Amino acid sequence: MSNTGSDNINQIVMGFQKARILLTGFELGVFTTISGEGKTSKQAAEMIGTDARAMDRLLNALCAMGFVIKKGEIFSNSPEAAQYLVKGSLDYMGGLMHSSHLWNTWSTLTNAVRSGRSVIPDHFDNRGEDWFEGFIAAMHFRARKNASAVIGLLNLSGVKRVLDVGGGSGAYSMAFAVSNKNIHATVFDLANVIPLTRQYVEKEGLSEQVDYIVGDYMKDSPGKGYDLIFISAVVHINSPEENIILLKKCVSALNRGGQVVIQDFVMEEDRVHPANGAVFALNMLVGTRSGDTYTEGEILEWYNKVGLQNPKKIETPFGTTLMTARLPF
Repeated sequence: MSNTGSDNINQIVMGFQKARILLTGFELGVFTTISGEGKTSKQAAEMIGTDARAMDRLLNALCAMGFVIKKGEIFSNSPEAAQYLVKGSLDYMGGLMHSSHLWNTWSTLTNAVRSGRSVIPDHFDNRGEDWFEGFIAAMHFRARKNASAVIGLLNLSGVKRVLDVGGGSGAYSMAFAVSNKNIHATVFDLANVIPLTRQYVEKEGLSEQVDYIVGDYMKDSPGKGYDLIFISAVVHINSPEENIILLKKCVSALNRGGQVVIQDFVMEEDRVHPANGAVFALNMLVGTRSGDTYTEGEILEWYNKVGLQNPKKIETPFGTTLMTARLPF
């Protein structure tokens, strides 16, 4: 009898061990500590402030996984680790700290399914500076690779002012600015996010085309006069009722003929596909008060309720979907 099925289950179930090893190495700053010529496990433990024997075993496991190279007693980074896991490197994946935070929230999934809601005490809007820094870094790492291609799928004729709702690092605002020097983008986000946004924008030298509004999109006004309002990876944080409130604010802020663009995982009516959206719905269950992934039909219903017309669905190459609609002239 074939054991293929049971082997597959075991591989999935035990996969958490390697993920935990890598995340612990990242959390402790192991890869940054041993960068360059490398360190012994004792030296690394002293620099980081851990138990020497435990650090030795962690480094050996990272070596077995291919992230660390061991020569004699010296541990150094593999080329992959040196490129992505050492702080200060060009391709540093600082957003892995957000993955580490997700470890804790996903550990509550069983109780969340039992209760029907998130059971963690610190919801999205109450989390600290370290959490937001890791979260924004993770979102930026993904968005900066995709933003230009996503913006290229949109009709930007006549667009001069863009509002980027919950814009985080400003990756999409910057992509709008780069696509056309006549476009000015405004990032609308929370008070503990905007200082991070400013750092990313200034680093790219786009401060003349990108500015900021500090506020809570559920409570505060973003102003008026926008030709396009971009809402990326936001609606899944909210309940349907909250998304209707948000879209009403957007309609009030739009110029006549202006468009709203939602980018998200847009589910088929069976809520099974796309598969990454089905998994992400559980991420919203464990981590937010009322978030979810939504179907095309649900989003079209929201658009209809707030007076947005001519909806269009555009698939991106990155597993997300753009849902656009316009305010009549």
